[in-house]
Amino acid sequence: MPATERRIIYRHIDEPGYTTDLVCYQRHGGYEILRKAIQRQPEELVQEVKDSGLKGRGGAGFPTGVKWGFLDRKSGKPVYLICNADESEPGTYKDRQIIYKDPHQLIEGTVLSAFAIQARLAFIYIRGEMFGGFTILERAIEEARAANFVGNNILGSGYSVDIIVHRGAGCYICGEETGLIESLEGKRAYPRIKPPYFPAVLGLYNCPTIVNNVETLCQVKHVLDMGGKEFAKIGVPGDSGTHIWGLSGHVAKPGYYEIESGKATVRDLLYDFGGGPPAGRTIKAIIPGGVSMKILRMGEKFKVKLPDGSPGEWGVLDIPLDSGSFAQCGTSLGTSGMIFMDDTTDMVEALANLNAFYAHESCGQCTPCREGSLWLKKITTRVCDGGGRMEDIDLVKTIADQVAGRTICAHGEAVAWPCQSNVPKFRDEWEAKIRAQIHAREHPEGAATTARTGLRLV
Repeated sequence: MPATERRIIYRHIDEPGYTTDLVCYQRHGGYEILRKAIQRQPEELVQEVKDSGLKGRGGAGFPTGVKWGFLDRKSGKPVYLICNADESEPGTYKDRQIIYKDPHQLIEGTVLSAFAIQARLAFIYIRGEMFGGFTILERAIEEARAANFVGNNILGSGYSVDIIVHRGAGCYICGEETGLIESLEGKRAYPRIKPPYFPAVLGLYNCPTIVNNVETLCQVKHVLDMGGKEFAKIGVPGDSGTHIWGLSGHVAKPGYYEIESGKATVRDLLYDFGGGPPAGRTIKAIIPGGVSMKILRMGEKFKVKLPDGSPGEWGVLDIPLDSGSFAQCGTSLGTSGMIFMDDTTDMVEALANLNAFYAHESCGQCTPCREGSLWLKKITTRVCDGGGRMEDIDLVKTIADQVAGRTICAHGEAVAWPCQSNVPKFRDEWEAKIRAQIHAREHPEGAATTARTGLRLV
């Protein structure tokens, strides 16, 4: 039986006749959850989110309610809420669908979350290139303010919160929460050292701050609608709710699909939703959740613990679509942007493409990342341009090993993980490519000129 979607966040997205205006949103029950929740005690809402087991959907997967519980309320400083809408991970495009097609859902989720943590000012930090989304949000906030869903004395409750939309400058590192905070303060987006700069204690303007991404804040709305314990029944233990999967690469039907956590597999996503690979081709590899995650090669087998606790084995296509299952297979679902690569993909070229991106996006604060990303770019570019050496294969892996875990933020891992997984899993392709290049250099009279090929990921 084919797998099916369970749309909660995307319930009305792409629905015929559904628009971005307030009238349409209210016609579909919009802001009714806010009307009920704002009559409750804020700490009750925080407990509901804790009970739900909701994890952040921005990539790190940290429990949302636990994060809220870290807020330093004894300092006497104001509390801020930031929505991270700087969707910069290549292969990821789920949040912008909400912004462009259902902005009031994000606004309601933001106000609910702000009330729960008692923030009086919230920011939506949106990627600068998403100018259309910026104008849609600005208009929607004005509609909500005019209807008293945002602003002073919301719905006569005595609670007030305003929302400011801030455009970023198109910098990948602003997807990291402390880099985003630095940018929001008007400074260069250098991520902060943790500790002491945990945002819940020392965040925006050195005040307690919560940073959640777009999908997470929208999920909060539905947690409060269902109740935390009911929401926790959706999905699998340890990963409740739904995940919105962005499906791209070599598939017949790329797109976005909302699936109950753990209730479908990679095979279901590929064939039931994506329509399979292009005709006559086979899938070679997948990147599970945005390009910074470790790659998986078709044919790999993983020794795992099955849901009933017994030992088992999965192939790549058998992996259930939940965070714990991907972790057992040595990777992560990240931002749920799954990229499929078929047998036409040059895996060395694909890695070179990623290395060029990460070298460009490194903020330069940490030496291992600043220097290592450039070295990796230079080496893989040289290999793709015909100047490869056999020692380059191990050199790429060695450099990546010296970057991972040695930087202030996770950009170091984003640089390293693709290399650490690509090189050992596709060593045969590296060796064949470099061997052919060495032969061509030694026998230039018989060398054929070949164009660079590869899946362009960014």
